Amino acid sequence: MKVYAGYSKNQDMRMSSSSGAVFSSLAGYVLKQQGIVYGVKMSEDCYSAEFTRVSDSLELAKLRGSKYLQAKVGNTYKQVKEDLLADKLVLFSGTGCQVNGLKAFLGKEYSNLLCVDVICHGAPSPALWRKYAEHQEQKLGGKLRGINFRCKDDSWTDFGMKEVLDGIPQGNQKKIYVSKDKDPYMTMFLRDYCLRPSCYECTAKNVKKADMTIADFWGINDVAPEMNDGNGTSLILIRTDAGRKIFEKIATDFQLKEVSYEDGVRSNPAEYKSCARPIQRNTFFDDMQSMKFEELEKKYAAPIKVPLKTKVKNIIKSMLRVIGGGQRV
Repeated sequence: MKVYAGYSKNQDMRMSSSSGAVFSSLAGYVLKQQGIVYGVKMSEDCYSAEFTRVSDSLELAKLRGSKYLQAKVGNTYKQVKEDLLADKLVLFSGTGCQVNGLKAFLGKEYSNLLCVDVICHGAPSPALWRKYAEHQEQKLGGKLRGINFRCKDDSWTDFGMKEVLDGIPQGNQKKIYVSKDKDPYMTMFLRDYCLRPSCYECTAKNVKKADMTIADFWGINDVAPEMNDGNGTSLILIRTDAGRKIFEKIATDFQLKEVSYEDGVRSNPAEYKSCARPIQRNTFFDDMQSMKFEELEKKYAAPIKVPLKTKVKNIIKSMLRVIGGGQRV
């Protein structure tokens, strides 16, 4: 396996991507070969996420960026098979379980198929997302028209949710930004309350069938600080020979540094282990069905009070890390 820290030299593409724009570059290459790209987009009403088939670079923008909810697969696997049988080069991107599901459906390997997965924290409930989206529309007085789950205008590491709404009356467009640490939907997601039961014991962590895995390179400052300019750096894991060959086609478009697997995943344990199932998960979905979103927010997204003693310990640990980093340099 080859492992890299990397980011695209195309700054516009990079800034419209969650991290370093690896997917966009791969997709662009496949489309130039008259191939087909499969990925996830938000629905027109922004109430759900769904897989879609893209054959034109103009449509690629809707596949960029993370979508933090479970996507509808529909008849995507059948479409992929049809394109493969028509000798089209196909790029399929999704979570590890979705890639494994496609491979199981196909039943055999295809030389014209490239599968790319993402390091997955878990798939949040689509029902919770819709409840949140409808709450936002009512609260803000408009209709959702665009969602950026990973807006990094302010910071790649301290990203937030950017929402675009058509206001009432029509023509009065609104744009709002909420930090991931303050948005209630992101809080419930990051606290692991709203994931599928299978996400707490994910078999795709052990059986990896993708040719390439991409993710944010969390912890980049401890591994290759020269690769972090604050605009997003990707972790790239090349798992197969097919993945290596196609990545070599786009490698010159990237600033790259090879790292060890251990260094690459140290701050991204979702690569190899599932998140722990919180106790609150047992009641969360019952409450989601019966409570208004405001009530759900108060119960499951309220700030966690940290004891003063713990705060002091965390400050001391941060200071020691900074001092230690200075000594290493």
